[in-house]
Amino acid sequence: MTRGRERRDSDRYRIQTEAIDEGSNAVTKWQKLQLFYQGILENGDKRTDNWLLVYSPVPITCIFLCYLISVWTGPKLMANRRPVNLKPVLVVYNFAMVCLSAYMFYEFTASSWLAGYSLLCQPVDYSNNPLALRMARVCWWFYFSKVVELSDTIFFILRKKNSQLTFLHVYHHATMIFNWWAGVKYVAGGQSFLIGLINSLVHIVMYLYYGLAALGPHMNKYLWWKRYLTSLQLLQFFIVTMHTAYNLLADCNFPDSMNAVVLAYSLSLIVLFSNFYYQSYLTKKTKST
Repeated sequence: MTRGRERRDSDRYRIQTEAIDEGSNAVTKWQKLQLFYQGILENGDKRTDNWLLVYSPVPITCIFLCYLISVWTGPKLMANRRPVNLKPVLVVYNFAMVCLSAYMFYEFTASSWLAGYSLLCQPVDYSNNPLALRMARVCWWFYFSKVVELSDTIFFILRKKNSQLTFLHVYHHATMIFNWWAGVKYVAGGQSFLIGLINSLVHIVMYLYYGLAALGPHMNKYLWWKRYLTSLQLLQFFIVTMHTAYNLLADCNFPDSMNAVVLAYSLSLIVLFSNFYYQSYLTKKTKST
């Protein structure tokens, strides 16, 4: 169904483009860009069009640009200022994110289980079936949580924790919002559910760690498991990579374009997180011995 829909949309776009090209030699690149943009808007999942930050890529692009500007200018603006004391905010924020992640994990699990999802090949159900809509809604919440998580970076800047503003951190936060905008816009459910399910579980653990750390230095003796948190993050990327690679090679009614993007992205995260793990734990261990 999905690939047939993709072909129909692609054929419609090609016919429209050819009609314009044949009807007028004065068609500009700007007009073709407008047609392409119109295709982006109209060829999405109609169920999610009216949901916040979904119909058009413009709002999320503006958020992305504001995020990059903050990363660039924030440390400069804070250079001659004292770090902001955000302890109460961080405690509330991190434990709120634990609750949100737990909610999403439950919804991904319940929706997929009740709908009889396959772990190997699961097309998107574009119907208004209650379970299909329930899955689409939790996909939106997951997407929205990625927008909220941009606050992690702002908190680092305000606290002058500039060493945390690594390429890995900025790359991961900035790209996830676009990945999941496309996910909710075009494939709200189906194969992509496993990514949200696993990542929500990892974020329960991750934000629990950050929440406990925000309580103060007296909690450090209970936070010996940070290294294993990074290992858990790496494990999720390996699972997503294998899951997506299988689906890409198998005859499954889920867009190959989406699988290809997810596969490339998860491989990039494996490389970056592996380097982080090596630099943070293995190199330090070697130096200490």
